[in-house]
Amino acid sequence: MNPFDLTGRLAVVTGARRGIGRAMARALAEAGADVIGVSANLEPSGSDVEKDVTAAGRAFEAIRTDFADPDAVHALAENLAARARPIDILVNNAGTIRRTPAAQHSDADWNLVLQVNLTAQFGLARALGATMVERGYGKIIFTASLLSYQGGITVPGYTAAKHAVAGLTKALANEWAPHGVNVNAIAPGYIATDNTQALQDDPQRNAAILARIPAGRWGNPGDLAGATVFLASDAAAYIHGTILPVDGGWLGR
Repeated sequence: MNPFDLTGRLAVVTGARRGIGRAMARALAEAGADVIGVSANLEPSGSDVEKDVTAAGRAFEAIRTDFADPDAVHALAENLAARARPIDILVNNAGTIRRTPAAQHSDADWNLVLQVNLTAQFGLARALGATMVERGYGKIIFTASLLSYQGGITVPGYTAAKHAVAGLTKALANEWAPHGVNVNAIAPGYIATDNTQALQDDPQRNAAILARIPAGRWGNPGDLAGATVFLASDAAAYIHGTILPVDGGWLGR
């Protein structure tokens, strides 16, 4: 048997409309999983991620949820946890970022980033994790960051949230590993997406970033595919509470 085969599994991927989330959804589908894609602006039908998943021969369902709205996140969690077909894999990837020097970083930006990147993630993990513990099986994958390890520049809310995501990954793993539930995280490096466009467009920051990456290039969303499938599969059955960097060697520099 192929331990990386996800045939018959059902995965929820948040932030699935574009970028890293879309690549993760596509990778899971290509490994055999059906996918529920969730995003704030996800089209009800005909989205790019839906086309990716169905092209792989798997079923896709779109759910539009604004992760900045606590009530909407609560409703989503209740919906998913109550389904007759249980969720096997939760990829907690939805996120946002606000770039402002710390002395000018507003309460509104801080609260938004913490809600989307941390509080909403915990709410979904809590609801679906409970069903996984009851079944004795499940995979939860958070999207952490290099800023789960480092401080960054002009992103205090994002850094605080991503440090917390790393800690939450370990805390949930400690509780749920004995019940057959794997909780891990992927820490993407500098990936060329909309969230990093400002850095790509800044000649000085772009050059400084590239100079530190041993691989010599920005990552692309597809670089997260292998790590996603691995952590979602039975090949990672004995991996718990790990934050796996996919960073072109950045942290080793």
